[in-house]
Amino acid sequence: MLQLQIIRENKESIIKALKKRNVDAEPILSAILDLDEKRRSIQTELDSTLAESNKLSKEIGMLFKSGKAQEANAIKEQTAGLKEASKQLGEDLNATSTALQEQLYQIPNIPHESVPAGNSDEDNEEIFREGDIPTLSEGALPHWELAKKYDIIDFELGVKVTGAGFPIYKGKGARLQRALISYFLDKNTEAGYLEVQPPHLVNEASGYGTGQLPDKEGQMYHAQIDNLYLIPTAEVPITNLHRGDIVPLENFPIKYTGYTPCFRREAGSYGAHVRGLNRLHQFDKVELVRIEQPTTSYQALDEMVEHVKNILRELKLPYRVLRLCGGDLGFTSALTFDFEVFSTAQDRWLEISSVSNFETFQANRLKLRFKDENGKSQLAHTLNGSSLALPRVLAGILENYQTEDGIKIPEVLVPYCGFDVID
Repeated sequence: MLQLQIIRENKESIIKALKKRNVDAEPILSAILDLDEKRRSIQTELDSTLAESNKLSKEIGMLFKSGKAQEANAIKEQTAGLKEASKQLGEDLNATSTALQEQLYQIPNIPHESVPAGNSDEDNEEIFREGDIPTLSEGALPHWELAKKYDIIDFELGVKVTGAGFPIYKGKGARLQRALISYFLDKNTEAGYLEVQPPHLVNEASGYGTGQLPDKEGQMYHAQIDNLYLIPTAEVPITNLHRGDIVPLENFPIKYTGYTPCFRREAGSYGAHVRGLNRLHQFDKVELVRIEQPTTSYQALDEMVEHVKNILRELKLPYRVLRLCGGDLGFTSALTFDFEVFSTAQDRWLEISSVSNFETFQANRLKLRFKDENGKSQLAHTLNGSSLALPRVLAGILENYQTEDGIKIPEVLVPYCGFDVID
């Protein structure tokens, strides 16, 4: 959520910046400033009314003490009117503040200056590529056929138990999945991230805190009786660990990693691009979350990008890094780098990680602050990144490491799996 003061002081520059997202922000920003002016006017009137009421109440007390009951009772009639006026003003203030907050929730984050303009993922900017794309033997199979051939993932059984998008991992498939989770967590903790196991459901305040609500409400599974939401990513519960906190300077940087299942009610579609593990309603992911001072957050973002690169180097998967354009940038992000692994059998790139800096956008919702060297309260910066999302990493391993004799396991994973081939 953008800060009101920033909007007041930089309306035109915000309008210009949001054009990168293909958003015409002028109408909503004007409405916000009108509501803000109205709110401040009501607040001033309410403060004046309450001050006058308090002043008269003190006079009444003094008059009663002086034995001037008749004069005191006369003034009482004035205070009754002031109390009624202050009650109405309070209601008007609450209604105006609520309307203002709802409008603020509708504005996406301001893109970083390095974000390219563009309308869709086709306009994203490739900034890095590494790894050799393997040459597969004739008759190489996509991962959903490999999963069936070696009986390691059962998509049909998942449909029987739950529905489409909920696969069942079996045997060496389940062990490979568990190995990847352990490997990712070990790499992250070795890099100084504190491992946490957060809840898999969050309350409404947590959803609003990181920006999933109200923007992505339709994509989240909602347990309505308890008004709890299944998490779409570990980013939500982990970042909310510090909702409402004032972080001491000596605690920076704050670095977390955590594994969770993730749940997303994405609209279903058909075709090879969503077959198998390409798009799921439930999937596993290991997440990185950082809370930084504004002066260090972009250095932290670069460190996170390099960290994910190193993991993919060890897995020896061909990958590329994209800088997302304004039209493909997430609602809460100021700058995002997407990682994609090349699926040789599908002959296409698969997104496996997003690493983002949200600057103060989430922190403003979370009221996540710190006191600077001068003792002034400032909003922190929040960042997160997938390290990594498992389904498409697993798909990349199955397809890129397939041979005529079976699927080899990346060397770095063999100690975690306890086997070196799926056959």
